Amino acid sequence: MRICSLLPGATEIVCALGLADQLVAVTHECDYPPEIRHLPVITRSAVGAGAPGSRAIDQHVSTAGHDGSSLYTLDQELLARLDPDLVLTQELCSVCAISYTEVAPAVARLAGERIVLSLSPQTLDGILGTIVEVGEATGVAGAASALVERLCARRAAVTTRASLARARPRVFAMEWLDPPYTAGHWVPEMVRLAGGHDALAPEGGSSETIAWEAIVRYDPEVVVFMPCSFDLDRAAEELAHVPFPPGFTDVAAVRAGRVAIVDSSAYFSRSGPRVVDGLEILAEIIHPELFPRTSAPGAWRFVDGMWPGEGRREAHAH
Repeated sequence: MRICSLLPGATEIVCALGLADQLVAVTHECDYPPEIRHLPVITRSAVGAGAPGSRAIDQHVSTAGHDGSSLYTLDQELLARLDPDLVLTQELCSVCAISYTEVAPAVARLAGERIVLSLSPQTLDGILGTIVEVGEATGVAGAASALVERLCARRAAVTTRASLARARPRVFAMEWLDPPYTAGHWVPEMVRLAGGHDALAPEGGSSETIAWEAIVRYDPEVVVFMPCSFDLDRAAEELAHVPFPPGFTDVAAVRAGRVAIVDSSAYFSRSGPRVVDGLEILAEIIHPELFPRTSAPGAWRFVDGMWPGEGRREAHAH
């Protein structure tokens, strides 16, 4: 089978099922696992790699939304030349990846029958369900079931240990930095399973803008900066330019040194198998007394230092 993946999470699912050799094209954001990086890139972002920062990216996205224009382009000529049997896409978020409404007409222009599979999970169970869907579509249902079973076992191990915690701290997971956004879709659920509670974001809901004043009033005991699709270094770079309000230094998380930044691109933004790694990372951040660190050094770190108007410095994870 010839597979074209138009979603980084779908690319990771295909590879986790042992089908990397059947991929013929991926997106400009697909970078994991490393063995797929040589494949033809079939999409391009209108935002561009040289965007100056979070605020500028948000403004570009908002303008595109108002204009009804797309943030991504699909190389129709390359699609026809690669001639895929299966195209994996999504219709959950037009900001995160090219959408089904753009992909379906492009595939329809190809000669012959094709399968277009749209993967749009909003919860952890939904992500596990997409693994099963891809497995069934590619003829490896058994491998998909085995993978889901392993991921479920890891999820259960986290939730069982987290249930031993004496308290469930107030957590604020920030999915965009400037302007601030709440976490969306599966992330609030991950916070709960890891032993925390994010009252500012409903499970399975969309990420929404939120006022700094509301965050300060909430007084989170743990803050996790996870700007969508940013790796750890890019998140740290953006964090240095966030216009934090003076009251932010008074929230419980800052006073206790329980503010973290994570590699969102790898472990939180993508609807693939590594969200379970993300769950384990959140458990390490929220309940270090129960979860000694086992994640990679580049997965996350605590932030320490001076905040609004005084500069700040980063410290390695405890």
